[in-house]
Amino acid sequence: MSTKARHYDAQVLRRARVSDHLTRIVLGGPGLADFASTSIPDEWVGLVVPGQFQSRYYTVRSWADGELVIDVVVHDVGLVTEWVQGDCVGQTVTLTEPKGSFAMPADSSWVILVGDLSAMPAMARITGSVTVPTYVWAEVPDDVSDYLPTYSSVHWLDAPHDGESRLASVVESIDWPEGDGYFWMAGESAQMRAVRKHLMRERRLPSTAYDVMGYWRGVTARQPRAVDPGPIWRAGKAAGKSDDEIWADYDKVRDA
Repeated sequence: MSTKARHYDAQVLRRARVSDHLTRIVLGGPGLADFASTSIPDEWVGLVVPGQFQSRYYTVRSWADGELVIDVVVHDVGLVTEWVQGDCVGQTVTLTEPKGSFAMPADSSWVILVGDLSAMPAMARITGSVTVPTYVWAEVPDDVSDYLPTYSSVHWLDAPHDGESRLASVVESIDWPEGDGYFWMAGESAQMRAVRKHLMRERRLPSTAYDVMGYWRGVTARQPRAVDPGPIWRAGKAAGKSDDEIWADYDKVRDA
């Protein structure tokens, strides 16, 4: 017998700019009364914003006193990008149950964290939760030098202007600490595939010694969507239509 996943409605209480490409939203409200964190430092939730039907996954930067904080990477175009830069305060969003994957063995003597801007919220939570020496390589387009705890060792890498991550080559050049530790990395999917091969074939690490996740997929150039689903969604809801009916309306317009 399957158990249906929980969903939570939440209101956008506040919004703040963290950097040029990172925007923070603070969520709260009675819909989060039963929300329970996994306490896994890289935990994430699915976020569904108004005018959208599919979840986009974001790290929970923090959860305390009934307020959930998410830091959103802002791109040139995109549903969540446009929404978070618009009049989102006061609007209602839907969250899925939190999940996480960070599983550092108890006998680890160090942690290596590698990621781009999308990985910064998780790396910040991880560095704030572990007690072993932490070494960070961060490929970011903005000055976010105050985002991570000051006691972590951080190598700041400029994000390439062509938008293509270089993190796989960075990992290959790392001078690894002595002893057994834990490697965590997140970022562009193609880079993650290359890193997994390096960890398995060159470093010969057991699967319990690392966690590598693709947070997003790179493309040659981001393309704006052909049809804005927002007006169709709002009109459908006003007409009392179901989500399936609204999707059918969207498909008709998109295929016209």
